[in-house]
Amino acid sequence: MGAERALIRQLSPDEIDIFRRIRLEALRCEPASFASRLEDWIMFPVEEWRRRLADPVFVAFSNSEPIGIMGLLRFRPRKMAHRATLVSVYVRKSERGTGIAADLLSVVSNVARSLGILQMELAVNAENSAALRFYQRHGFVEVGRIPGGLVEGDREIDDVIMVRRLSG
Repeated sequence: MGAERALIRQLSPDEIDIFRRIRLEALRCEPASFASRLEDWIMFPVEEWRRRLADPVFVAFSNSEPIGIMGLLRFRPRKMAHRATLVSVYVRKSERGTGIAADLLSVVSNVARSLGILQMELAVNAENSAALRFYQRHGFVEVGRIPGGLVEGDREIDDVIMVRRLSG
């Protein structure tokens, strides 16, 4: 690709079609990377898609085509409101290595700071070494593991819990 950067923006609650397209692509192309299953999301009614857009969802676009996604799920209890979890992280395989994931993370981090989030958290498949390296490069540290956090077929895979403090 050329030097043209992807456009990244937060989806509005009525942009369900864009959300649905990139989220289903992620689940179809990288099933091992997510706790969710394609079969479950395909069946969601419009209202469920809209509900999931109540928390910020950011999409990277190239030529108006969605090529990446990253969501921010805020903790609701007041004593935990300074925390948020990164969810639904995906960049189309053909776009990996272009800096889009880093750009998405930067945008999401800036929005999180503006919302008063002090700590971002995530869970990542222990076998997803590329994702683990990406998060480590961007300041996330492993704080624990959930043994057998994911079951895929007959295999149990650990979930790695990572945290990154946000500075002002």
